[in-house]
This record gives sequence, structure tokens and C-alpha cells, in this order.
Amino acid sequence: MASTWSNLGLNLQGTGDNSGTWGQLTNVNLQDIDYAISGVAAITLTGNTTLAFTTNSSSTTYSTEAGRAKILVLSGSLSATTVTITVPNIQKDYVIINNSGATATISSGGSTTVSIATATKAYVYSNGSSSINFGLAQATNPGGSDTYVQYNSSGAFAGSSNLTFNGTTLGIQTATALNLTVTSLTVTNATTTSLAFTTATGGTATLTTANITTANVTTANVTSLVYVNATGTTENIANLNVITNGTLKIYNTANTQYTGLKVAAAAATTATFTLPSTDGTANQVMKTDGSGNLSFATVSGGAAWQAVQSTSFSATVKYGYFVNTTSVAITCTLPASPTIGDFISFIDYNGTFQTNNFTVSRNGNPIQGSATDLTVATQRAGFTLVYVDSTQGWLLQNN
Repeated sequence: MASTWSNLGLNLQGTGDNSGTWGQLTNVNLQDIDYAISGVAAITLTGNTTLAFTTNSSSTTYSTEAGRAKILVLSGSLSATTVTITVPNIQKDYVIINNSGATATISSGGSTTVSIATATKAYVYSNGSSSINFGLAQATNPGGSDTYVQYNSSGAFAGSSNLTFNGTTLGIQTATALNLTVTSLTVTNATTTSLAFTTATGGTATLTTANITTANVTTANVTSLVYVNATGTTENIANLNVITNGTLKIYNTANTQYTGLKVAAAAATTATFTLPSTDGTANQVMKTDGSGNLSFATVSGGAAWQAVQSTSFSATVKYGYFVNTTSVAITCTLPASPTIGDFISFIDYNGTFQTNNFTVSRNGNPIQGSATDLTVATQRAGFTLVYVDSTQGWLLQNN
């Protein structure tokens, strides 16, 4: 009777077959069985992979084939990708350890597959009808970094820096609205002083704590904010005190950078500053009346002198420029929308205006009543342009 082959591809020898090699074939069968029960195949993935498996063989020399192994250890340097591992279409189970960096899709050639995320382990089996099924799967490793609170994200663990806990402190930080749905919220320590707020839907939450050292609120629908004092009286919060030389921080929309306000550490007196009710005009500064009332005012005095200009540039009103044309002629572009009294000063830095001319581009406004740019070719020239109106434009204050 001729040889036949089992589900695992073992050579089932017929009566009288393989004279002289019967023992070697039997040893190969036993090694195949051993590998199918406890064999470990280490597979380095670079892409989709079909595991080796021979169904009909009369070889008298044993060789391992990954498709017959019990345990598959997947490794590699794949990142955020998905690869397909095709196993033999036989009745077979596998323990799969995926350390490849990619999601491994296990297939036996049919439409039913299973996916194993990187850094996870799973037990899967093929039913021999082009179908792969999960047995017992290990949950994914914790998501995020140390102290991140875990949550279920589509069947896998995930973590976010917005919610952390280190065993002592619970941290909540978010750049968007924090949606907290509770019947009542109470945080208590040894001192029974409470801070309460009423939400837009009419619910009330009470925070009972002696000190609030850090409170980041980016978006909160609050209709009233009150506190309950030591005698139980509810009062409105009229003043916010930032103590111990702390900083009042106002964050950007990404909640990554902030502008902070704080008092001088050595301040010996109390001062209150009242901001203006409206904005000032361009280039104005804020001044005080000596009693804490702030307002916007126009800066008077000379030009604000800038670093030496060695290339063409655009000028800003009330600035002074040292211009160095030693190596190349330079063009300065005047502001497009000046107002009366705006001025700009220029000085020949190295006495080279005669060699490499300095040009002042009028940018749509007249200069000395002329609709032409001003070219300066006088060595060591120094001059100031003052804007008057759209007819005369920029006039030379000194020349």
C-alpha cells in the first residue's frame, strides 16, 4: 500500500513501503510532531510572509519549517504598518508573540483572519477551511507613559497625558472642554472650607479644600462661581488672590505656552493697576497717572536707533537706521500707510553712499512732493524724513 500523509504532513507509510529508510522517515515524523507541539520559530518580518510548510515529503532528513511550529516569535523594525502572515491551511494552533512593530494579520488563505497588535501575544488556530480564529488573546500593553490613567480604546488599552495619577495626585489637564458628569463632587481635607460652582444646566458641584494651588480651566460653562466661608455663608468671589509670589498664567490655544503676570518678589507696598477700557493706536505705549490708572500715549522724543543695516530692508516709523553700503547698494522701503508726524532717520554708517548709493523707496507716497524714489549719493549723509500728507508725502527735516 502506498504512503499517505497526515494533516501535519507526516508520512504515513504503507505496509512494506520504504524498505531500508523506514526508520529515518519515522524519525522525521517524530521530529515534525515534536516541533508542532513545542517548536519555536523566530521570524524577522520585512513585509508580508508565507510560512514554510511541506504537505507531502518522503525526505529522510529533518528540517524545521515555520508553518509547523507551535510558537511563532515575530520580530522586525516595522513601524505603524500592517503585514500579513500566511500559515498553512490545515487544522493547527499557534501561540504568536508579535514584537515586529507592525500589526500582524494572520491568514490561512481565506477571508477570515485575525489581527495581532505589536507588543502583544495571542493564541490562534486554523480550522483547515481557510479560516483563522482567536483563542485566548492577551490584552495590549498599557498605553502612554508612566502615571497615565488607562482606558479602553477600541478594545485596547490607551493612556493620555490629560489624565494622570501617580498614587498620590490625580492630574487633569486638557486644552478643550472638560466634560464632567456627576451627581455631586466633593474633595475634602482637614479644613472644611468649600468652593462651589453652578453649571449651565443648573447642577451644583462643591470642592472642599483648604488650598487650591493649581487650577487649569480652559473651557467651562459656569453661570456662577461662589465659595462657602467658615461660618457656612455663601459669597460671590470678587477678588482672586495668587499667593506666595505665584504667577497668573494665561495660556495659548494649544495650552503649551503662556503669558504670566506676577509681582516683584521684593515688593514692599501694594499697588493696583486699572487697564484702559479701549485699545490705543499703533506704536503707542502704556503710561500711568501715578495713581494706578493706565492709558495709552504716543511716544515723544528721538528715534529708536536700530542695529546697522547691511542689506535692503523695510523701515518702521520712529526708528533710526545706520546704513552700511560698503559692499552693495541698499534700498529702504518706507511704510505704506504713515500718519502725520511719523518720522524715520538715516545715517551713512561707513561713508560709502557716494560709492554705493542708498535708495529710499517711497512705497506709494510722495517724497518732497515728488512721485519718485529718493537716491542718496552724498558721503556721510544723515537725514530724517517726516510724513505730512498725501500731497507732499515725506519731507526732509534736515538735509
